[in-house]
Amino acid sequence: MTTARAGTKGEAIKLLGAPGVARVELDYEWGWQDAIELGRLGQKTGVRVTFRGHENIAVKSRAALIACLTRPKMSFRQRNLYCEFALDQLAANELTALETKAMKLGDYILAGHLLRGVDTVWTE
Repeated sequence: MTTARAGTKGEAIKLLGAPGVARVELDYEWGWQDAIELGRLGQKTGVRVTFRGHENIAVKSRAALIACLTRPKMSFRQRNLYCEFALDQLAANELTALETKAMKLGDYILAGHLLRGVDTVWTE
């Protein structure tokens, strides 16, 4: 049994009836509005429906932060990027540029000691 990602309500409905799906994650901006309705449908088929508006990401290195902010963002979720390396490894202007890029994507760069729960780890 797997977790499937739904980018629309229509995709979620299809996934609720798909074989082998145990959980459907609603990964679209208005998913919170559909979560209760789809959750009830999911109960009938034994599939759990979840929605998260953000994810916590542990970033292991400067290179990982740069590389991952360069790739296209595949989710609407806000990413809290907890840097588990010394931020002073970045020049001031480089940090400012990365923070600006992150904010344009709806993300935030944070110090690693603030991390409370990891959803994903970026290593490069």
